[in-house]
Amino acid sequence: MKKRLLLLGSLTLVIALALQHVWQWWQQPFPGQRNVLLTINSGSSVQSVALTLSDLGALRYPALWQLVTRGKGLDNQIKRGEYQLGSDLSPAQLLQVLVAGRVVQYSVTLPEGITVADAIAILQAQPQLRHSLSAATDPRLLALVQPQASAEGLFFPDTYHFVRDDSDYSVLRQARQRMQKVLHEVWAEGHEHLPYQTPYELLIMASIVEKETGLAAERERIAGVFVRRLQQGMRLQTDPTVIYGLGASFNGNLRRRHLEDSGNLFNSYRHHGLPPTPIALPGLAALRAALHPAGGSELYFVARGDGSHVFSDTLEQHQQAVKNFQLKRVSNYHSAPDKGNATQ
Repeated sequence: MKKRLLLLGSLTLVIALALQHVWQWWQQPFPGQRNVLLTINSGSSVQSVALTLSDLGALRYPALWQLVTRGKGLDNQIKRGEYQLGSDLSPAQLLQVLVAGRVVQYSVTLPEGITVADAIAILQAQPQLRHSLSAATDPRLLALVQPQASAEGLFFPDTYHFVRDDSDYSVLRQARQRMQKVLHEVWAEGHEHLPYQTPYELLIMASIVEKETGLAAERERIAGVFVRRLQQGMRLQTDPTVIYGLGASFNGNLRRRHLEDSGNLFNSYRHHGLPPTPIALPGLAALRAALHPAGGSELYFVARGDGSHVFSDTLEQHQQAVKNFQLKRVSNYHSAPDKGNATQ
């Protein structure tokens, strides 16, 4: 009897010591643990995750970690993605990080004034993204912007966050949802007495304002010029629309023959009203400027060459400004910094 009790006591002590050892292992980082970058793919098993952690030097006793994870019922709750793991994480903390999905976040910025084609090129340059789009006419993008037939202008320029192996399409889907929300909110501010019948027409005008604006302080004045032109039945006569319609054939030199080409549906020197679609991705400031244009009687503006413009009420005043600032261009002349804009 004594022998049996002694054996039972010894066994209990061994079990208690083993459980204590397991508890210490579970709660404490081990000496020599390394900082690692771990990638978990979709469908990875808890066994493969444990072995990978062990191979990377972030975990001892992978079989035990797998056993405890299964015992907690968390083996199917580990999130896919890329993890930056420090050298001070216990096995318990490792599991918490993976179940919480605290993956590495990346970001990409789509600047104001770019086209959808430019946005796709920016996304294609992100090595962490899956690249599935090649053109603005991709059927998935067109489906995303229905009922519009063109995807241009319908994605909000902003900084977007993603994780490794997300797709370029998923980023643009975020941008599309953001534009829908922002455009709805801006349109709700009121559009009475403005020449827009729909939020889409506001978007078109905002894209033109975005491309023509070199200085933020002038944004509302530029919008005011274009709004008054529409209200008075004048053509918009803005170079960025012509350039957009020329597409890849534009070599940086806008010629008279381009301005006289009525076959270019975006040629606002030959066609009245707004162009068929936006010509760029407008930001919030451009949208609000198009909805709240500056008052006054100005109908013309011309670039000074430093990003600012000279505004005129009459054609005579405008022609004189053109002589002063367009026909006598200095070597460092530019109409709108970083946007390559030209003015009428």
